[in-house]
Amino acid sequence: MSEQIRLIAARIKELREISGISVEKLAQELNITKEQYELYESGTCDLPMSFLYSVANYFNVELTAILTGENPKLRTWCLVRKGKGVSVERRKQYKYQSLAFNFINKKAEPFIVTVEPEPEDAPVHYNSHPGQEFNYVLEGKLKVYINNQELVLNEGDSLYYDSSAYHGMKALDGKPAKFLAIIL
Repeated sequence: MSEQIRLIAARIKELREISGISVEKLAQELNITKEQYELYESGTCDLPMSFLYSVANYFNVELTAILTGENPKLRTWCLVRKGKGVSVERRKQYKYQSLAFNFINKKAEPFIVTVEPEPEDAPVHYNSHPGQEFNYVLEGKLKVYINNQELVLNEGDSLYYDSSAYHGMKALDGKPAKFLAIIL
């Protein structure tokens, strides 16, 4: 795994240890198995954004602090120039770019997400997290899976959904798909 994932995992472990919470207790609170939690905390496997978001909510810390090791500092506004958001490359098929990483007490987490194309028979990577999510396709064509439904979104299409439902995405037509994701 990447050095970035190992650093994020170390920050999560440190939060847990500082709080005096056992692996078993935190895994139970996050509704995952102890074994899965241990894999995440080891930094040897992918860290789903849903997991990171849940950890940030549980410990009442900014997601930015987990992703970068620094707390946000801005209160009135946060300008992020094109291509300058904090990048999170967790797995090769998804790239997240945080668009409000330096703003304190956000009510939402906006990201630009790029989904790389994969073979048609590649498995869909599902996740879920508390809250709601809004996606607006900027480029390409995206197939979104929500529970047992499949939706195809084209450039300019948007989707708002309950993000506690299992959801996953695939870029179509052999090209990357880029979309604005706002997690509420």
